[in-house]
Amino acid sequence: MHPLGFIQDLAVIMLIAGIVTILFHRFRQPLVLGYIITGLIVSPRVAPIRLIQDPYTIQILADLGIVFLMFSLGLEFSLKKLSRVGATATIAALAEITLMIWIGFAVGRNFGWSNMDALFLGAMLAISSTTIIVKALTELHMRHQKFAELIFGILIVEDILGIGIIALLSGIAVTGTIDAGNVFITIGKLSMFMIVALVLGVLIVPRLLTYVARFGSHEILLITVLGLCFGFCLLVVRMEYSIALGAFLIGAIMAEARQLHLIERLIEPIRDMFSAIFFVTIGLMLDPGALAAHAWPIAVITVAVIAGKVLSCSLGTFLAGHDGHTSMRVGMGLAQIGEFSFIIASLGVSLKVTSDFLFPVVVAVSAVTTFLTPYLIRLADPLSAQIIQRAPAPVARAFGGYTAWLRRHHPEGERAVIAKIVAHILLQIIVNCAVVAAVFVAGAYSVGTIEMHFLKWSPQPEVQQTMVWGGALLISLPFLIAAYRKLGALSLILAQLGEPQRTPEGGRFSLRRLMFELIPILSIGAMLFLIAIISASILPPPRYLIPLLLGALMLSAVFWKFFVRLHSRLQIALFETMEQEKDGET
Repeated sequence: MHPLGFIQDLAVIMLIAGIVTILFHRFRQPLVLGYIITGLIVSPRVAPIRLIQDPYTIQILADLGIVFLMFSLGLEFSLKKLSRVGATATIAALAEITLMIWIGFAVGRNFGWSNMDALFLGAMLAISSTTIIVKALTELHMRHQKFAELIFGILIVEDILGIGIIALLSGIAVTGTIDAGNVFITIGKLSMFMIVALVLGVLIVPRLLTYVARFGSHEILLITVLGLCFGFCLLVVRMEYSIALGAFLIGAIMAEARQLHLIERLIEPIRDMFSAIFFVTIGLMLDPGALAAHAWPIAVITVAVIAGKVLSCSLGTFLAGHDGHTSMRVGMGLAQIGEFSFIIASLGVSLKVTSDFLFPVVVAVSAVTTFLTPYLIRLADPLSAQIIQRAPAPVARAFGGYTAWLRRHHPEGERAVIAKIVAHILLQIIVNCAVVAAVFVAGAYSVGTIEMHFLKWSPQPEVQQTMVWGGALLISLPFLIAAYRKLGALSLILAQLGEPQRTPEGGRFSLRRLMFELIPILSIGAMLFLIAIISASILPPPRYLIPLLLGALMLSAVFWKFFVRLHSRLQIALFETMEQEKDGET
């Protein structure tokens, strides 16, 4: 296409979008809805003349919009925020996603749609819109209230689970079936990749950005950020994950950088431009005829979204220990779908596994729920007051009794400290195990690379496998030792919670000592068994494997303190990066 045609298309979109968004701003309506209306106006199905010359080029820009949207969502990710509302966010998000996938699938099947259409519909209804909610709460001046913090925590968990849903849907779309074994394998691989990417990324990227920021040039920092973003997205795509996952993860990694607020300011105009084009392309794909033909499904799905999300999110928040008033505000605030739904819908279209009518139906539902979001948030207070006032006395006593019971059994004092320590140790064990697994997976991939590029110079396959597996074991030793030590600490805590028993002779048979000695040994044995499964393709034969294990054991004994210090430095560097204050924070 001639460059002038591209500039013409871009000019038409931006001019019309500017006019429409000004009108929407004047009437206090979400700008996202204005972008979708812009796409509908310039659509060949609506416009009397051809305003867009090359929709394909515009679609490429829209793909960049997805990257910047997911990157911005990653920048909003914060382990600190998530830790404050982690239990509530996890319970509410799991309740919402589970119920909405089931509702969407049931609604789709009741309309006679195919299993794949119904499954994708359920996934599209599962995730609420971060963009729309943040804008609505900001305009209503409620962004810093307690229920808003809970909503942001739920959105973070939703985004993480949404990435997993995209990965699972991609696999299901290719195979056409849902295999429980494949689902667990996919989730395991995805979890391992995300943990390792976040840990290594937080160790490297914030320090690199700090070094670049010393030059005092916003231009150099912006180019570095964009380079890291697109480079990491390319790496993730090469590993057969979605580009949305890459953008989200690199955003989450940069969220730990000291320059976070500056990065957000530099990225904001670029994100706004490309995300606007993304939402315009959503409108371009709308077919008014299809909307009219599917008016009844749109109405039913809209009611299902609002009712399902209010019920699931409110109930999940209440079950986590919050009062009915706060729970209702959380549920009403999350009662919409948005950018994640469009990404999932685009995935179905690109993989050619969903029907043509599904995309415009979901966009229409998103438009209606987006329009209703501010009104639903305002309605939460009077609605919760009416429910409390009109609730039967036995129901009110039951709910009040549950809240009081939960507060009585909430860990306090020493129990709370112990629970926090145990959770912290478990997290460290999981991270170390994930790093070890990733090292051996990388080793399995490297054997294929050696055979492909260095076939003439490489030794026999068994020797290759032994060298690679031994190298992976050597790299993993600091993390295996750290996991062993953490398991020892965990077993000691658990043992201290047990009650000692006395033998008939009056001596002391301590269950504590048995737990203390057995748990680390059994756990390390289980880890080695999992490593053998993960690295089965490169596992050396017994005549090589046994000497390797004995050598690793001797090496660990001789250099134990060195490996402990090495891991401690890495851990301290990781925590220092995550605990550092961001520039501009007060």
